[in-house]
Amino acid sequence: MEKGQILALIGGSGTGKSVILKLVIGLMKPDEGKILLDNQDISRLKGKSLKRLKERFGIVFQGGALFDSLTVFENVAFPLEEKTKMKASQIRNAVFHELARVGLTGEENKYPAQISGGMRKRVALARCLVMHPEIVLFDEPTTGLDPLTGKAVHNLIRACQKNLNFTAIIVTHEVPGIFSMVDRVAMLYDGKILAADTPEEIKGSKDPVIHQFIHAELEGPIVIK
Repeated sequence: MEKGQILALIGGSGTGKSVILKLVIGLMKPDEGKILLDNQDISRLKGKSLKRLKERFGIVFQGGALFDSLTVFENVAFPLEEKTKMKASQIRNAVFHELARVGLTGEENKYPAQISGGMRKRVALARCLVMHPEIVLFDEPTTGLDPLTGKAVHNLIRACQKNLNFTAIIVTHEVPGIFSMVDRVAMLYDGKILAADTPEEIKGSKDPVIHQFIHAELEGPIVIK
């Protein structure tokens, strides 16, 4: 994929989509093959080189991974306090800027349990973006949300990506709804990338596996377990 694109990584449950995210960010090492970023095999990096690589990435976890005992403000401020030498006033300005970006102005003193699921997803996004990542990995960012809230989160992700021009990989089961907001789609099946193309090409694919998955058909080569 090219810099500044959004790629949707789709496939059945347990096919390894989340594992790919861990491989990309260096949390796991591949048994074979390469992972190329800017023509560099990042799977071979260690020590300080691996640390610098991880600093280029941001992750929005499936459940949001917010700290229940911290307020919205404190959750977003956490990575700045832990990983930078910014002054308190700078952190405050950065946090409020990101909360405004995701539409959460005025919610900063609430705790995760006091806000909706969709708002928690937006807090997680703000916490990620406050570190200005070049590449953002989303692990099923709309899990547990109703269709309207899920679409709103997708639209917010796309708007932030257009504004900040980060590259993104989204692991998702929201098919084919996700197709309207991504540049490319990769289908994972049986441990391999079966296809990687534009949403239009994937939707029109004659491959029986892709067709069955996209259209949620019970009959086909994919065995429902």
